[in-house]
Parts: sequence; structure tokens; C-alpha cells
Amino acid sequence: MASCGIISGIHTNLKAIEKLPISSPCFFRSSFGLEPIQRICIAPKRLAFPESTIIPKASSAAAVEDGSSQETAVPTPKVIIDLDSNPDATVVEVTFGDRLGALVDTMSALKNLGLNVVKANVCLDSSGKHTTLCITNASTGRKVDDPEQLEAIRLTIINNMIEFHPESSALLAMGEVFGAYQPNQKLDVDIATHIHVYDDSPERSLLYVEAADRPGLIVDLVKIITEINIDVESGEFDTEGLLAKAKFHVSYKNKALIKPLQQVLENSLRYYLRRPTTEESSF
Repeated sequence: MASCGIISGIHTNLKAIEKLPISSPCFFRSSFGLEPIQRICIAPKRLAFPESTIIPKASSAAAVEDGSSQETAVPTPKVIIDLDSNPDATVVEVTFGDRLGALVDTMSALKNLGLNVVKANVCLDSSGKHTTLCITNASTGRKVDDPEQLEAIRLTIINNMIEFHPESSALLAMGEVFGAYQPNQKLDVDIATHIHVYDDSPERSLLYVEAADRPGLIVDLVKIITEINIDVESGEFDTEGLLAKAKFHVSYKNKALIKPLQQVLENSLRYYLRRPTTEESSF
């Protein structure tokens, strides 16, 4: 059975966590989040992504030599940013097995980004502890839909997770930059990259992207999509260990994407995600 509880108070006198800089400039020119999906949900609904990649898990030093199942694997860290489930707030879910605390330091760090955590819900089930945060802009009281702010939220949470749980850095792409331990393996970008566009309705299409994670990925994906005059209405961005999964509702002139435009979008994203890092640094 799963047990859930609501954190009613947010401690504001905790140690301030340094705001993470976002180096990418703002290229946001779409209607991202301005037309939220009208679905009323008490708790955020999880999206079933069509593709999955196996993430290597670190083995515990306590593993027995006879290969028995007594070893304790480090759980896969997950950060889910959801703009579809709640029309009034951006929903963020953080999971790291049963190792997470109350995340009060993380909530304090988010406040330093000019955000409010209006609700925090903790659920415990067989897969571990799931902390769900409903976040709004402190200045407007509205949900967060700017790509740079979303990426700042993601990096802040991951940075805090690595700080308080250093073992998580071996399973996160960000561990190579911020962590005490380097990732055990790196994903092959050609194998990890999956891009699909589906017909969702006459007014919009559903874009699914799966790729090796990297800092600034949310900003860059939205930039590429909007540069070919496609609007991003809403979506979800999941960080699962070394892997990033994104689902965006997209449209062109308030219509679903026709097949040739779907192909252009897929090709543009695939080129960006697979190109060498040396080429990225030259820009």
C-alpha cells in the first residue's frame, strides 16, 4: 500500500542554496504553457513514454560473491517536470528510492529562484518515496512555463540531490559536471536518441524525444522547435538517471503538423542531439 502526506509548512530560514547559472540565452518564442490542458487532477498523472532505455545501476560493495540478490543497488534518480497535470501550477516530482528526506533545502533553493512551492505531497510505495511539488512564479502566482526557468528548476533539484546524496552522481549525467563520482557509463547518443511525432488531434501533434541527458537540454529543445516556427503548447520533461525524456504538444498555425513538417522536425532534433560535443562548443 502507498502512503501519502502533505507538507503544510515551508521552512524559509534554511541555508540558502546557490542559484545555478543558465548559460543559454532565451529563445522562447512559442505559446508554451499559455494554453494549459484543461484536465483537473488531484494528483499528477504520469505519462507512459513509448520508449525505454536500460540505465546501468551501481552495485553495492556489499554484494555477495556467490551472485545472490542480497546486493543493494543505488536507485535511479528521477526528476519529472509536468506542465499538463495542473492548470495552475508546474508539478515537479522527485524520486530517489527511499533515500530522500523532506527536501526542505531544495524548496529553499527554489524560493531563491523567485518561485513558490504552494503544495508539497509525499507518497511512499514499493518503488520508494515520491515527493511532488506544485510550483508557481512568486511574482505572478502563475505556473512556470519559461524554458530557462524550467531548466533552472531541474538543475537546482539535481544539484541538491548530488550534494546531499553524493552516490546519485554516479547515475546522473550531471554527475560528470557537479558530482563527487563520475557516471559509471555514458550512453551512446545514437542508441539513446529516439524521436517520434504522433497525431494527437486536428489542432496539435505529440512530439516525443528521448536522448542522453545534458545541461541546458530543455532550453535547447524548445529553441530548435520554435526556430522552425512550430509552437510548443505544453508538455513534460523527465530526467531518469543518464536519460532525458520529453513530451511536447506542438502545433503549426493552430493545426497538427503535416507529415513533411513532422519529418523536418525529427531531422532537426536528431541532428542536434547526435552532433559531436566539439561542434557544440564552437558556437
